[in-house]
Amino acid sequence: MPYAAITYRVKPGHEDEIAEIFAGFKRVGTPVLVDDDGKEAGRLVGTAVFIKDDLMIRVIHYEGDLIHVAGNMARHKGVHALEAKLAPYLAETRDTSTPEAFGQYFKNATMRCISQLSADTLPVGG
Repeated sequence: MPYAAITYRVKPGHEDEIAEIFAGFKRVGTPVLVDDDGKEAGRLVGTAVFIKDDLMIRVIHYEGDLIHVAGNMARHKGVHALEAKLAPYLAETRDTSTPEAFGQYFKNATMRCISQLSADTLPVGG
């Protein structure tokens, strides 16, 4: 199951305010990801958000294709509410108002994965 890391440049000195915003975030009712036709396309396993100085990173653990993660986030009203609250603390403005714009930001902000290990990648007897 892959992970993705999405970057956010934020204004330093606002870590506590940003933490408060994420503390109130509500997950969607189902972990199932769907494609544009509404068919099951994967599953959201978990997320975590980290912040230090002017960099915030959202780590997403998922099954399926990352494009479906972005699509589901773009359709989630809670994500849009969070984005609106987060906007004053962003160092770089971005457009996430439409699914297309959200998908473009998501694509541009995704970090390149250079290593990913999990329990099932350990050598036998390791």
